[in-house]
Amino acid sequence: MGGLTYPTSITWDDRGRMYVVEAGGQFLEEPPPIRILRISRGGRVREVVNLSGRDIEDSAVGLTWYNGDFYITHRAADRTGAVSRVSRRGRLELLFSGIIDSQSEHQVNDIKVGPDGLMYVASGPTGNSAVVGLDNGPFVNRSPEVRTTPCRDYVLNGVNFETPDFRTPDPGDTVQTGSFVPFGTATVPGQVIRGTNKCGGAILRFDPSDPEATLRPFADGFRNIIGFAWDQSGEMYAAVNGYDVRGSRPVNDEYDATYRVREGTWYGFPDFSAALEPLTDPKFDSPNSLQAPQFINGQPVGRTLRFLIDHAASGLTPPDPALVAGLHEINSSPSLLDVAPASWGDLAGQIFVAEWGDLAPQTTPLRDGFAGFQISRIDPATGEVVPFVHNQMRGPASAQGAQGQGIERPFDVKFGPDGAMYIVDYGIGRVNPARPPNQGPYEFPPFTGAVWKVTRTR
Repeated sequence: MGGLTYPTSITWDDRGRMYVVEAGGQFLEEPPPIRILRISRGGRVREVVNLSGRDIEDSAVGLTWYNGDFYITHRAADRTGAVSRVSRRGRLELLFSGIIDSQSEHQVNDIKVGPDGLMYVASGPTGNSAVVGLDNGPFVNRSPEVRTTPCRDYVLNGVNFETPDFRTPDPGDTVQTGSFVPFGTATVPGQVIRGTNKCGGAILRFDPSDPEATLRPFADGFRNIIGFAWDQSGEMYAAVNGYDVRGSRPVNDEYDATYRVREGTWYGFPDFSAALEPLTDPKFDSPNSLQAPQFINGQPVGRTLRFLIDHAASGLTPPDPALVAGLHEINSSPSLLDVAPASWGDLAGQIFVAEWGDLAPQTTPLRDGFAGFQISRIDPATGEVVPFVHNQMRGPASAQGAQGQGIERPFDVKFGPDGAMYIVDYGIGRVNPARPPNQGPYEFPPFTGAVWKVTRTR
């Protein structure tokens, strides 16, 4: 099926009928509706539920079917992260909202029912590396209190970053901002940031029969977790977008990652890399021209990366690199994922990950060439990551003069009840620095999304 606008996730009901959700927009409100579509054989499409104008804000990302209803992730009317239940006839019930991090560029993403019958949801953190900076300006202007929220109590090292204060008319005004606090708020060594159950950078878990009362973190410390899935043995895997070279605390990371997820485990954000190495290693530094000056207790301490959290005082231990299931090219943006069923023969049990692709140079001025724009395959026994579905040349089809003839930005990959692989292709997304500052430097032409089907031939 082609001609879709911002499709993100796919699911099937108890009768094997296929549905896809259109997100409605990207980082800020856009005209296209948020809606759930049914795709029939032969590529016929029918709107099942239109959710626009019903306190469901952009973007709708995760979609799953459970016990006769759809469950979706989205932003609420106040732009906090939320989950709602939607009947096939359009009855809407907000299950919970209030995840502050979603007021920024990262929001709640995947949603699935686990082997235990409980529901899991991925929650992204505000900002690039736990410090709200100039790159978050459009979101700060709308939601001044937006910040990265932890799942557990953190004791801070009191590192603050000095940047121009875009909130004032004087271009010479500067302000210091610490971690896990709103823009323009300084921190001090030993300051405690209280954890919350509605946190960012985490996988949250809840009972769908009583969501608000049972919502709790399952695992935390992820840079920006997009999708997750379980294999036949119950092992959980999650795909994570790694750091960007942007903002007050740019991180020149080496990889994005897919992790093995263990309950109660902290995965190191914002002080460890995608490969779970300490960011104090000089290899993760960016050029000084891209880094903000740092201060502790008002005294300058240079520009190199340092830990934001006092790990010992916070009861944190470094994450185990053995939790890395596979490493993707940096900026490839691994998104939703699935595990191949037994019908895929020698590929059964392999992890297939949609790599949405980079947004360079806005997310990093250091990249040369495309990253992502493909479905990758991970062998969990070896950690090897190899391309599986991709265009003849690297990058999206539209950049090769072949719009509609190949992959653009795959966001979801799932194996359907028929055993085939289905790919939800978000469509064209490109950088346009000429857009107004309050809209962000990205544009996403409508009617360029698609669903692709991949079938075994032997």
